[in-house]
Amino acid sequence: MLPAALQHVASMYAGLTAPPLIIGSALGLTSAQLSALLAAALLIAGLGTIAQSLGAFGIGARLPLVNGVSFAVVSPALATATAQGRDGALPAIFGATLVAGAVCLLLSPVFSRLVRFFPPVVSGCVITLVGVSLLPVAGTWARGGDAGTPGSGSPADLALAATTLAITLTVHRMLSGRFLGRVAILIGMLAGTVIAVPLGKVDLAPLAQAPLFALPTPFGFGMPQFIPTVIATATVVMLVSMMESTASLLALGAVTERPTQDRTIAGSLRALGLATVLGGVLGAFTSTAYAQNVGLVALSRIRSRYVVTLCGAILVLMGFVPVLGTLVALVPLPVLGGAGVVFFGSVAVAGIRTLTKAALGTGHNALIVSVTLAFGLFPILDPDFYDRLPTPVATVLGSGITAGCLVAVLLNYLLNHLGRGTEADPDAVPAEQVTALDGVHIVPRASVPTGWSPFQLASTHQEPDTTPRPIPAVAWPYTTSPADTIGSGPSHPPQDDPAPPHSPSPSVGPPEASTENVSFPGPLHPLRQSPGRRRGTPPHADR
Repeated sequence: MLPAALQHVASMYAGLTAPPLIIGSALGLTSAQLSALLAAALLIAGLGTIAQSLGAFGIGARLPLVNGVSFAVVSPALATATAQGRDGALPAIFGATLVAGAVCLLLSPVFSRLVRFFPPVVSGCVITLVGVSLLPVAGTWARGGDAGTPGSGSPADLALAATTLAITLTVHRMLSGRFLGRVAILIGMLAGTVIAVPLGKVDLAPLAQAPLFALPTPFGFGMPQFIPTVIATATVVMLVSMMESTASLLALGAVTERPTQDRTIAGSLRALGLATVLGGVLGAFTSTAYAQNVGLVALSRIRSRYVVTLCGAILVLMGFVPVLGTLVALVPLPVLGGAGVVFFGSVAVAGIRTLTKAALGTGHNALIVSVTLAFGLFPILDPDFYDRLPTPVATVLGSGITAGCLVAVLLNYLLNHLGRGTEADPDAVPAEQVTALDGVHIVPRASVPTGWSPFQLASTHQEPDTTPRPIPAVAWPYTTSPADTIGSGPSHPPQDDPAPPHSPSPSVGPPEASTENVSFPGPLHPLRQSPGRRRGTPPHADR
């Protein structure tokens, strides 16, 4: 359990510590204040992760879900620092964080009911965007930091990232089926860090400067202030975090083969809200679920929630003992980038696997996927795409996950549920709705004489063809399985071998099965016509 838990800690540590470091540096905090911010972030992440994985009293998802500080809070926090000044920024931010966490707690029952709006076509798009949106982060890590970082993108950094990736893939392939193969990410990062030492990529100075013990103090940065504009922005960030966390939870449900239910989402959001409220008290920021750890679960195939519980306990310990956190921070960014390519891509693969269940060959689902991916990729490919919009709107649409989620849910409702509806997935439609075509009479296969065609009108009398021939396999929407009559109950699954041809019997004719009492909830297939006579149908076929 310990190596698997450490693998989770190493994969999320950089993303967890980046927001407090960026915000603290921008506000000009001292080293002691920065240590306090980091300790609070680690402690809240650990407590939130334990609550998510263990789950008690309706709080937590009871799944291997990792919590941490949301990166979406960085831009609003920097804007608050500009408006309120450096001295008043943190009290205003933490006051708004308290309110945002309370909003999350109040909205968790409502948000949990949104799972019905996430069929495979929607959840598959969202999960795919979760993985794709994180791949640029892996690229930034692989080059050693942002473009403005000195030496960023050097051949040494890229080679170190590629070496880490190669070691990870080699261990995963050579030790497949063994435990070491399941912690290939951890082995790759350890090997990459060792290789980086002679290259001068590992800085040991922070290890000597880190305090041995630290205890986060409630309201250590001043009593919270409640400023309406800052609260409004923090609430928007909280909503974005809730949507991203729900998307990560859907991805985790697909990876662990435990479909996400209403109560799972509600419990997860309650843990998220409590962690955010506690963060406002101790000096942390808005919490969210980390998708990179979902990818790690998919890659390692270690689905035990107790491994993630141990990960949370390690984070809590690191919050009290900063030296442990500094040890993890020794891993260079290029090493994290090489490993990130694997577990970020694993999330995207989980989304693609979900999309295969969405029947993209029928109806409007292919159109929904194409438009959703476009809107989700706009802010990823061009981060300044929505900069001229109002700040709350830009915050929501600036997250590719949130924008794609909103577009997918809206298009699915408009195209698949409103008005004419869609061409449904034939596997999910009852046989009596698929086969009951206007003006066409259906017969049981057991009583079909050889040579009879389902396209033949019942009122047209023909002598049965006595030439033995197998009945052709007619494509959907016509059902060819045995006893597919209207009102005959659930349809039978298709058989691997076709039924043998029936012997001709002149005395058996196609019995009439009336379809005039069958109701259609919507246009279920492309041949469905409006009530009344179909074009090209003889008058006597309307009986």
